[in-house]
Amino acid sequence: MAKSKSTPIRRASRSLVWLGVITLALFGILAGGVIWGNATWAPKLALDLEGGTQIILQPNVQEGESVSAEQLNQAVSIIRQRVDASGVSEAEVNTEGSNVVVSIPGEADEETRNRIEASAKLEFRPVLVASQPATTFVGEDGNETPYPTPDPSLPDTPATEPTNASDLAWVTEKLQAEFQAFDCNAPLEAGTVQPADKPIVACESDGSVKYILGPVEVEGSRISDATNGMQTTQTGATTGAWVVNLEFDGKGTKEFAAVTQRLNALESPQNQFAIVLDNQVISAPQTNTVISDGNAEISGNFTQESSKSLADQLKYGALPISFQVQSSDQISATLGSAQLQIGIIAGIIGLILVAIYTLFQYRLLGFVTIASLVVAAVLTYLVIAILSWRNGYRLSLAGVAGLIVAIGFTADSFIVYFERIRDELRDGRGLESAVEAGWKRAKRTIYASKGVNLLAAVVLYALAVGNVKGFAFTLGVTTIIDVLVVLIFTHPTLQLLAQTRFFASGHRLSGLDPNALGAVYRGRAQFRAPQAAVAGKATKSSREAAKRQTIAERKQAELVAAGAGKKSEEKKS
Repeated sequence: MAKSKSTPIRRASRSLVWLGVITLALFGILAGGVIWGNATWAPKLALDLEGGTQIILQPNVQEGESVSAEQLNQAVSIIRQRVDASGVSEAEVNTEGSNVVVSIPGEADEETRNRIEASAKLEFRPVLVASQPATTFVGEDGNETPYPTPDPSLPDTPATEPTNASDLAWVTEKLQAEFQAFDCNAPLEAGTVQPADKPIVACESDGSVKYILGPVEVEGSRISDATNGMQTTQTGATTGAWVVNLEFDGKGTKEFAAVTQRLNALESPQNQFAIVLDNQVISAPQTNTVISDGNAEISGNFTQESSKSLADQLKYGALPISFQVQSSDQISATLGSAQLQIGIIAGIIGLILVAIYTLFQYRLLGFVTIASLVVAAVLTYLVIAILSWRNGYRLSLAGVAGLIVAIGFTADSFIVYFERIRDELRDGRGLESAVEAGWKRAKRTIYASKGVNLLAAVVLYALAVGNVKGFAFTLGVTTIIDVLVVLIFTHPTLQLLAQTRFFASGHRLSGLDPNALGAVYRGRAQFRAPQAAVAGKATKSSREAAKRQTIAERKQAELVAAGAGKKSEEKKS
């Protein structure tokens, strides 16, 4: 049985069906989010259009110390990563004096607040002592007695000089008394500054274990990346257990290698390396081998959620300094709804001007451009609304500008295609053939143009911050949708219109009239003289033909006219 031959009409029909499927799928996803999730039909607005929450973080430093510009810049970068990781878009993180100011669109949820406010310094300290978090002991009378408050007069200086951070000589009488009396149910407040060059007392974040920890040996800022994943064996097989993978920078790799070499030779609990955040131990894994390449793996009774939580804490908790929340307030929109209305009006005016131009230039063919812009607008709106729901995208005034600019870029694709079709008609092709030949020529130009636009958007998004990032993102999304619309709507629509009598016959209102376009070919290799050379009276069609002629065509037309004139003179003679 012979296979059915693919025709332009069938290809066009399939493309339009796919467009309908994509549109319905996007609409269904958004409708499902509105009904069963927290999605809204309108995209969420950014800080400049809606207002939001402003959190001011004040650095915690010991008396007499100051914060450097480098530390503040690093803190801003890390806090911005934290905010972005929570799915919040168009947030602003800046410095104000020695403070860090975080401005978030809308109402900040609890998870986002925790990411920002849990901003203590991340540290790696060796474990000296570990025990159950008891604060009482059984006295001589057989009753449980609370450990007394440490006597300030107890010795606080090691009896012998410690040789390294794991030396038990760090545990002085005063430190031992503080350890015994320390209550894990009443830990130190987040932001309390602990000395980096001395041992401290801390508890597991869930209060299950109490520790004496040695001085800081590796700063958390030395972590370049932290991810969670399934544990794999040397053969590449997975064990089914969730782990946290750490990657240190150059200096951190050397420091971590030296520490693991020492800890690997010690007994428990001194072979543990505690990770301290907000004065609490978030993990204290044992050292099972020397790690010299800077890639460490933390294993244990992790779930997918707990491993991701620890990875996020390690990746986004590595601040060079600790902070405390100075204030948290609601702020009003910096531009307001009036500016949004102006932006929408500007977009509508742009659409109207594009529609007027295309109708003037391309007659009824211009309605294809208008319909294509409407389809692109619907797809863009649905995509942005879904991204606003699922990825925290927020529409700023810069994003609105990106949408307005996209109108011109999108219309440009249709103009390129239409002009290619008209060029083919001038060469003497029929409309159906001109549509296919024009598409082959136009799509290369369209792909090249959109490729440059997309590359510019990607580079701008990677290098920019704040509202400019929103402009780049919007420009990239609209560029992709533009190509999609041309492929599965504009070209298929022209294929179908080429089958109609109105357009195929070259009606003067169709915008595809060969005579009005100045077609100069009689066949594939025969020229005909412009009407001005034969009749002597310039018509609108001949003037257009003269403008469209190439140098070779003009010379050929002159030769034909000269030959005709010579024959006429011979007859007269």
